[in-house]
Amino acid sequence: MGSEIATTEYSLKPKVRKKILAVFVSDCGGAEFARDKGIPVIFFPDVKDGSSLSVHKLVTALRSYKVDFILLAGFLKLIPAKLIQAYPRSILNIHPSLLPAFGGKGYYGMTVHKAVIASGARYSGPMIHYVDEEYDRGCILGPRTVPVLANDTTEELARRVLHEGVNVANSEVGIIL
Repeated sequence: MGSEIATTEYSLKPKVRKKILAVFVSDCGGAEFARDKGIPVIFFPDVKDGSSLSVHKLVTALRSYKVDFILLAGFLKLIPAKLIQAYPRSILNIHPSLLPAFGGKGYYGMTVHKAVIASGARYSGPMIHYVDEEYDRGCILGPRTVPVLANDTTEELARRVLHEGVNVANSEVGIIL
């Protein structure tokens, strides 16, 4: 998740970037990046040292930062229903494929890109959608397409999808904010 945070934070338009109030992540390199940038970090749902928050405490912490909108990038866990209920139609996810293809539990990161290439799909791309109680099933707001080239590696496809993911975040999140 560190690369998603770094790429997204550096590439977001000022209107979107200035709205970043808090980042909640599983323990990863993105937390250090966020701290270095002065972005508050809340660990959820589990951290090895036991400092994780319950859903209730997470909602309380997010409200204390006056967070009214959450953008997920590289978050691999199912979002608890209580968090979704606390933030209805206020949580967005950037998924690295054109849903519903290559979505759902287990489809994340390089797994998605590998499956796209193996399927023979001619196009892929990031898609931003509202988060609901199921993996990758919420209302879709904005797809972006990138071609799958004949000799693509998973890394090359992932790089193009990540680039377009920032574009979709700027356009769709910028409209919402």
